[in-house]
Amino acid sequence: MRPNHKHLVRETVSLYEAKTKLSELVERAARGQEFVIAKSGKPRAMLVPLGDVRPLRVPGKGRGKWRLKRSFDMPLPPGIIDSFEK
Repeated sequence: MRPNHKHLVRETVSLYEAKTKLSELVERAARGQEFVIAKSGKPRAMLVPLGDVRPLRVPGKGRGKWRLKRSFDMPLPPGIIDSFEK
């Protein structure tokens, strides 16, 4: 449930209705409504508005933009290792 809605009523639509009115339901969902899609009267799926539409991270996109020191993989000093083992 989204925290910015105190009271949320989800409309239930049949699978047939969802298929025939999908474009309309998507637009209504984009405006904040939520829908339960039922098949033979039993809830099967939900159509909800997207909260975060940023693209997923692309691995390697920052390659070459920063560097690690040569000592990055060196063993830690004994004093630091001791503080982890207490």
